Amino acid sequence: MILESLSNAFGPSGCETEVRAILREAIRDRVDDLRVDHLGNLIAEQRGTAGELTVMVAAHMDEVGFMITHADDAGMLHFVIVGSIDDRVLPAKRVLVGQSRVPGVIAIKPVHKTTPEERTRVVKADQLVIDIGARNKSEAEGAVKKGDYGVFATRFRDLGDTVSGKAFDDRAGCAVLVELIRRGPYPFTFRPVFTTMEEIGLRGARVAGFAVNPDAAFVLEGTICDDSPKERDESPTTQLGKGPAISIADSSVIADRRLVKLLLDTAEAEGIPCQFKQPGKGGTDAGAIHLAREGVPTVPVSVPCRYIHSPVCLLHKRDLEQTADLMAAALRRLPDTFARNRA
Repeated sequence: MILESLSNAFGPSGCETEVRAILREAIRDRVDDLRVDHLGNLIAEQRGTAGELTVMVAAHMDEVGFMITHADDAGMLHFVIVGSIDDRVLPAKRVLVGQSRVPGVIAIKPVHKTTPEERTRVVKADQLVIDIGARNKSEAEGAVKKGDYGVFATRFRDLGDTVSGKAFDDRAGCAVLVELIRRGPYPFTFRPVFTTMEEIGLRGARVAGFAVNPDAAFVLEGTICDDSPKERDESPTTQLGKGPAISIADSSVIADRRLVKLLLDTAEAEGIPCQFKQPGKGGTDAGAIHLAREGVPTVPVSVPCRYIHSPVCLLHKRDLEQTADLMAAALRRLPDTFARNRA
């Protein structure tokens, strides 16, 4: 399963080299063109069997993580967060830092040294440090440099029907996109794009959308799944095991209704379960791609993942497989249901 190697790979925003190498190797024999642009996006082309449409399908390679700002006299590494991570999940988590993947732990005061008031307060990221076992500043700087990246030290695990690991946002989307490439070609020019720096502002997608200039675009994601029991009656954003999640609208885009209908009609025809992602939650590369040039009809399609942007995520294998099934079938139906010009 390519998701395992992608999840285990080191790839915070702006440092996607390791992830890109895995993806390049996975798809290079199945595409007609493959290049890396100035922002590190991996842009491919698979020539179609018919038609004049160009369709972009994107998934971002980067994950949330850390960047080292300095080492202090005690040898502790100070850091800033890359992307969005809840301060509550940081203390006592294992991390890997720097080009040598130095193991460390985010330090936290022992419970018997805290006051009752301290135990009720969330410690902010700027009050935390990473302990790599260095005895002083010189030793720490010999192992890790200012500006080095860090990620959670989480390994992929197969749990049966589900799997756990880090960075399913968006290595799950990348895994689906690899599968779509393997199932091609399609009746149009297929432009798969693995983007960079989504977690810090959709940066790679902004230039990739301009370069590809597609007639339509799909964005593959690993999205919020908050289906745990709640104190009040509240619909979850998505639910595990209920199939791929189609976005109508989020904070970055209002999905093209023709593409939403295509996905729903395809799901019904193919007997694939699907769900709507609760509108208004989160944002994706669709926010940048749909604004490229004169505008691009775009829709996000996601794999529900519990605990995204945390040290460990969890998804259902069937959701991953059905996302690929839905997308492959929809892409084959797209030329008959979608035209470049609006009716």
